[in-house]
Parts: sequence; structure tokens; C-alpha cells
Amino acid sequence: MKRSSTRRLVMAALCVALGVVLPMAFHSVPRGGSIFLPMHIPVLLCGLACGWPYGLACGVLAPLCSSLITGMPPAAYLPSMLCELAAYGLISGLLARFLHTGRRSVDLYLQLIGAMLIGRVVYGVMNALVFSAGEYSMAVFLSGAFVTALPGIVIQLVVLPPLVLLLEKARLLESPYAVAA
Repeated sequence: MKRSSTRRLVMAALCVALGVVLPMAFHSVPRGGSIFLPMHIPVLLCGLACGWPYGLACGVLAPLCSSLITGMPPAAYLPSMLCELAAYGLISGLLARFLHTGRRSVDLYLQLIGAMLIGRVVYGVMNALVFSAGEYSMAVFLSGAFVTALPGIVIQLVVLPPLVLLLEKARLLESPYAVAA
């Protein structure tokens, strides 16, 4: 049990570090963060791989550390991103714990898509009611959350499930369907 929690803690720390480093590569492209969503990848990975407590912590710490170290996201965008990424980590971890179809690859896609949709709704609701109240419309939400972000959404769907399966196959992560020996 101790080995498993240590692995999860190390994996979560690596995901937080990736949440700082990965966006730096994508921000060389104009609006690269909004298009490719590089900080979302390690947060979703952390939730799927380590569970909701670690995913939630990663979703809070990655944007906070990144903002403090690199200035990205800028302070004006930090609160809404922090809420969105915390939701991603929390929901992906909860879905990873409770959503099981009997087919691991199907589980991962359902867990990922569910977390992505709920995280985007949290982002939209927080912007509409708190951070940009009165200035945020459904058209702005849909455009930013789904149209501009489409390349990032595709990257997440293509990269994350196979990565989790690969980490499980390498026994760096425990599979929920692992047979006890």
C-alpha cells in the first residue's frame, strides 16, 4: 500500500512539473495555450492515473506554480483556469474510480470525455457568474471552449488513453482490472 501511494505522489509531482514545463513549449505559438491546452494534459493524466485527490491537487498546483514561475497563465486568467483544471483533476479521478465498463480502453475514453465536458462547463459557469460576469456569452464560451480548443481536445483524446494504457502495461500504474496474483 505504501509503495502505491508513493508512486501516486511521485506521478502527481511529475504531472505538476509537466504542467509548468509543457505550456512553455506551446506558448511559442501565438495563442498556443488556448489552442493546444498543454496544461490540461498533465492534469487529466494525473486524475486518470492517480485518483481524484492527486488530480485535484495537480489541477490547483500546476496553474498556480506555472503562473508564479513563468507568468503563464497571467494573473487575470489564473482564477478561472485554476477552477477549470481543479475540476478536470477531480472529475477525471472520480470517473476513473467509479466508471468501469469492463473494457479498459472504453473506460479511459468515457472518463476523459466526461472530465473534459464537466471541466469546460465549470470554466464557462465560473466565467459567466464570477470572473467575467456580464461580459461572457454562450457564443464566447462555445468558441473558446470547443472551436479554438479543438486541436487541444484532439491531442488529449489521441495521447492520454494510450499513455495511461502504456504506463499500466509497464507496471508504472496499477490497472483497475489487474488480476491479483
